[in-house]
Amino acid sequence: MDTLTRDALTVLQPGFTGTTAPGWLLRRLGEGLHSVGLFGRNIASPEQLAALTAQLRAECEDVLVAIDEEGGDVTRLEVRTGSSFPGNLALGTVDDTALTRAVARELGRRLAACGVNLNWAPSADVNSDPDNPVIGVRSFGADPHLVARHTAAYVEGLQAAGVAACTKHFPGHGDTSVDSHHDLPRIDADLTTLYARELVPFRAAVAAGTKAVMSAHILLPALDAALPATLSAAALHGLLRGPVTEGGLGFDGLIVTDGMEMRAIAGTYGIERGSVMAIAAGADAICVGGGLADEETVLRLRDALVAAVRAGELAEERLADAAARVRALARWTAGAGAGAAQEGTAPAPAPEVGLTAARRALRVTAAAGYVPVDGPVYVAAFTPLANIAVGDETPWGVGAELARLVPGTETGTYGAAEADVEQVLRAAAGRRIVAVVRDVHRHPWMAGMLGTLLAARPETVVVEMGLNQAPPTGALHIATHGAARVCGLAAAEVIAGA
Repeated sequence: MDTLTRDALTVLQPGFTGTTAPGWLLRRLGEGLHSVGLFGRNIASPEQLAALTAQLRAECEDVLVAIDEEGGDVTRLEVRTGSSFPGNLALGTVDDTALTRAVARELGRRLAACGVNLNWAPSADVNSDPDNPVIGVRSFGADPHLVARHTAAYVEGLQAAGVAACTKHFPGHGDTSVDSHHDLPRIDADLTTLYARELVPFRAAVAAGTKAVMSAHILLPALDAALPATLSAAALHGLLRGPVTEGGLGFDGLIVTDGMEMRAIAGTYGIERGSVMAIAAGADAICVGGGLADEETVLRLRDALVAAVRAGELAEERLADAAARVRALARWTAGAGAGAAQEGTAPAPAPEVGLTAARRALRVTAAAGYVPVDGPVYVAAFTPLANIAVGDETPWGVGAELARLVPGTETGTYGAAEADVEQVLRAAAGRRIVAVVRDVHRHPWMAGMLGTLLAARPETVVVEMGLNQAPPTGALHIATHGAARVCGLAAAEVIAGA
């Protein structure tokens, strides 16, 4: 296969379906494909995942095996059980960078043990808009400097385990009220604000040695009036790669795009044209496969890149440079893993660090006269629609954990369509109620339902598992700062008096 075609394959990061590698994927790895993206659909157990990554490495020894494993609400390793690690907001709430580093190191250790060597994390977004529908608890917080120090700690911890960090979503997805999975968000901040807020954590990540940065599909007119960051040479080549002396971040690692099948790109440019534009603008790796996971997509994108070079729309040297950066990161991951094994510097297991962090992140407010729970309770989970990044297959809440600690506990789930407090009261049948909410400040139906419930049953316990913006309510209010399994367990321990 000619060099141009190999380079076009090398810059792709596709996904696939199934828990074993399909034949087409193995063939393309032999032809130059150098990266694979894994999602929850590809993972059944750590043992199965290790066998899958070994299957990939039999075709390409230093293949980049990437995953979207933020911990917290966004987990692929534990997609069916909920994460053993709290997410960024919980870590930012504790504000102990040593703890953040330890959590990321243990997460990286588990990924490396399964053969995963590139993590599309951490999120370095400053969550300056509390109504943000897609970032929220995925951010360390709203203070740029807090986000910066925890982003750096996370990068250091993850890479200490030999797993490359991919800091996202450059130049910052925190001040958006639109989810780029559905449409193109626009941030109207001026450049002064951008430098003082959004870029602070990305500078810290670059200083900490992040091996990769993921671009965001967001439009910042102050930076580029026409093109979203993923397709903007001003954002990628000028700002991210540019010299520090000229206001750039001086980043020399791998630039990865966010998923090109997201509507912000696919709905406007199409994935073929979008991919060509992204590489031309300075991106090195095209992430595609969250929703498009087949050989046809890979071949369409490969052929679009080759055709663009031959038509003079994409410089062959730019494509070659992008492919070289992919291979360089692949060599680093192979060397980092082998070196740690030989030198005995691989991180020691720390299985309890996630639960420790989740417990420390709790913020508990008890009203005067609060009486602890002394028997089975009824958990009413007020459940909003999950965003695409989180997905709806990952369980959350306190019900399952509380039922283990307090046998006889039952859970009912209520969405906007079932917002009937009388139904909750009937189901509770005289038992104490634990109301579990998620971003109650963003959902009027949820806030209304909670208010009506508390008027009828003021002894109700309230657990907020999203962004803790609303004032504490209920006889006992527990803010977990995330909906990971360990966050639910930590809250359940408090409710049960354990």
